[in-house]
Amino acid sequence: MRLSALGLVVVGSLIAIVGTAYAASGTVVTWRKTSLGNTITAANGHTLYLFRADHGATSECYGKCATFWPPLLTTGKPVGSGRVTASLLGTTKRKDGKLQVTYKGHPLYTFLEDKRPGQTAGEGSKAFGASWYALAPSGATIDKD
Repeated sequence: MRLSALGLVVVGSLIAIVGTAYAASGTVVTWRKTSLGNTITAANGHTLYLFRADHGATSECYGKCATFWPPLLTTGKPVGSGRVTASLLGTTKRKDGKLQVTYKGHPLYTFLEDKRPGQTAGEGSKAFGASWYALAPSGATIDKD
């Protein structure tokens, strides 16, 4: 009897550890001061953008669009850091079943031409039929014009 109780404790501990590891596997969204002001970024410091062609939390960026504007993906619940408001983070399911990170309901993307942390080359682009904007930690779009 004592051995089976110990076994239950061990199994319960393993489940808790695995659950914590899964929760910790979420993509981190943080912020950085850029030439546009404070913008939300991926953990590597690359600026995150929204695409005006998206409908709510549904992404419209696939194929060649997603090659130039890679969606920010996650395997767990996204995690906010610094000035990022965790309650504004969420996910949306893409057509391929992968989870894309959202902020204030907007699917998030990086830009292929942003080579270094803090670059904002995608701001104001009109590629793939609509405008692209960086986001402030408040969730508001940043318009450099």
